[in-house]
This record gives sequence, structure tokens and C-alpha cells, in this order.
Amino acid sequence: MVLADAGNAPVWSWNLLVDFQAMWSYPFMVNAFRAGAVVAVVSAVVGWFVVLRRQTFAAHTVSAVAFPGAAGALLLGVSAVYGYFALCVAAALVIAALRGGGDHEESALTGTVQAFLLASGFLFTALYRGLLEGPQTILFGTFLGITSSQVTVLLVVGAVVLAVLALVGRPLLFASVDPQVAAGRGVPVRALSVVFLVLLGAATAEASQITGTLLVFALMVIPAATAQVLTARPALSLALAVLLAFAATWLGLTAAYYSPYPLGFFVTTIAFAGYLLAQGWRSLSTVLGRIEVPASSEEVTA
Repeated sequence: MVLADAGNAPVWSWNLLVDFQAMWSYPFMVNAFRAGAVVAVVSAVVGWFVVLRRQTFAAHTVSAVAFPGAAGALLLGVSAVYGYFALCVAAALVIAALRGGGDHEESALTGTVQAFLLASGFLFTALYRGLLEGPQTILFGTFLGITSSQVTVLLVVGAVVLAVLALVGRPLLFASVDPQVAAGRGVPVRALSVVFLVLLGAATAEASQITGTLLVFALMVIPAATAQVLTARPALSLALAVLLAFAATWLGLTAAYYSPYPLGFFVTTIAFAGYLLAQGWRSLSTVLGRIEVPASSEEVTA
């Protein structure tokens, strides 16, 4: 790694081994990559079910309320981590408790909750005058200041979320694909929905600490949506979602280290670029498939 003249900022030297050794010589970067790995895996797995269940608006609402949760915790003088988890899980429980009136009512409910809590978050930042750069960090994420204890918390919470999903994965998949048939066969669709929303809240609280509250939605949805564009096979698309989220997070961390721009921007941009490439690949495959079919038909006729 070579240091730039202006401000001694790190500069990419194109020697991958040297660059990564230099970057990982800082404990905060090691913690950032560890935390990013945990967040990427958990977000991808939960996000895969979010996309499958068409609950992206609920996921967006839960991610948005992480901001007032963190701001409120700082106002009370406690760590923002507690605010992330408390309000994300609480919002998920509120949405789960008040669901059942149809898609229109659910959308109105989640939008109302989101608007009120976002306004509360800005009130908390106004009341706490010492927040300074806090709002930008909360909204757009940062890799600075991640401690080993935070990584441990993320790992424990992530392991619990993945363990619960492993237990309920098969019936949750059935209930997500065809809830009416699943309910007719005795699957507890309502209970599974509540459990999943709680897991969504926990996963969102995790990811918010890396990407920020405004961009966590991108990490949770874009890799899963990209994977489901590429393949309809559940196991393969789930594995692809994890791989894409992992790649977007680690590449984003590397880019953010070598630039002055927010981490969340890079993670979102890389994930979005992957989605565009997947859509382009599918469109190209469709066009080529249409071209090959008439040619095959002519050969058979001849």
C-alpha cells in the first residue's frame, strides 16, 4: 500500500497481497471484515425469504425505524446497538400484530409506522445536540469503530437467526410459496409470519451497523433478488444470494477504505451492478433462446 501525499490517505497499489496485508494490519479493519461477513450471510438468507414472500415494503419499514432507534439510544446515553435491536424488533412485532386486513391495509399500516418513527428519529437528533456527525453515520453506515465485542454480538445474534431459520425453513418456504395450501395442510402460517418478522427485525438491526439504516434495505433485498433472477431453484438461489451479499460487502469495505466516500454507497452500488448484470444476462438468454427455436424447427422440417 502506498500513501497518497494529500492527507496520507491509503492508495491501491495493485499488489493484492501487499494491499490486503496492509489493510488488515489495522484491528478496526479486521473487525469490519468480520462483522461484514456475518451481516452479509444473515442479510442474504433473511432477504431471500423477504423477496420470496413479497414483503420488501415491510423490510424497508423495519430498516427505516433503525434510525430513530439508534438516535433514541444515543439520546438516552446508551450504545446505539441497543437502539437498533430494540426498535427494529419492536417495529416488526407491531407490524406482525396488526397484520391481517389485506395488502392495502398492511401497506398503509407499515407506511404510517415508518413515517411516525422517522419523524421521531429526527426529533431525537435535534434534542441531542452533541450528535454532530452521528446522523450521517447512522443513515449511511461506517466501518470505523467496530469493536471486537460488537463483532461477538453480531455473531451470536446472527447464529440465533440462522438457527431459527434452519428450524422453520421448510414450512416457511411452503407458507411463502402457497400460504393457502400450507394453511390447509396444518402449517401454522400466522405463527411463522410473526417469527419471520422478528428475525427480519434482528437481521436489520445487525446490517444497519454496517450499511446504515437507509441502505440496509439494499443489502437485504438486492442480492436475493439478483439470485432469484438467475435461478428459480431454491437451494442454488439461496447460496447465490449469500455469495453475492458477501462479495458486495467485502468489496465495499475495500473500496471504502481506499476512498473518502461512505461504505453504504459502495455496498449498494456493487450489489446493484450485480443485479443489472443478472437482468442483462437473463434478457440475452431469452433473446438467444427465441433465435435458436426457429432454426431448430427449420432443421426438423427439412
